[in-house]
Amino acid sequence: MLLHMSNGARNAESTPLHSVSVAGVVVREDGRVLAIRRADNGTWEPPGGVLETTEAVEDGVRREVFEETGIKVGVERLTGVYKNVSRGIVALVFRCRPESGIERLSEESTAVDWLTPGEVSDRMAEVYAVRVLDALRDNAVPVVRAHDGRHLLG
Repeated sequence: MLLHMSNGARNAESTPLHSVSVAGVVVREDGRVLAIRRADNGTWEPPGGVLETTEAVEDGVRREVFEETGIKVGVERLTGVYKNVSRGIVALVFRCRPESGIERLSEESTAVDWLTPGEVSDRMAEVYAVRVLDALRDNAVPVVRAHDGRHLLG
């Protein structure tokens, strides 16, 4: 049975209100972070995408990182929850470690690179850079943030 969240409309069929995505902030021993330049819009981001309905969250992270970069990862911990209030997307971001594989392009990426934290701040939009920088912090407590697709809110 598939459950849907109520959208507040009475006597109307309820529809899901949010999409869930996952992303992996893959950190090498030298502190560099795996990033892709997206094929659809040219932006730099940590690898990730939509979580499949039947998929465990950690499995989704591993799948997305591998599909987009060719790198197999171990998932270490949840580092943040980010809500895009304008699109109804909730992103779960996990710190990961590389385990095997060689960087490669995919249909979704035009570049794959290992960036320093400074390069992350220079190349990524604020809403993606903050996800990476949050994951690099030693704080074991995940952060929760909202954004409008371009800038953080609050």
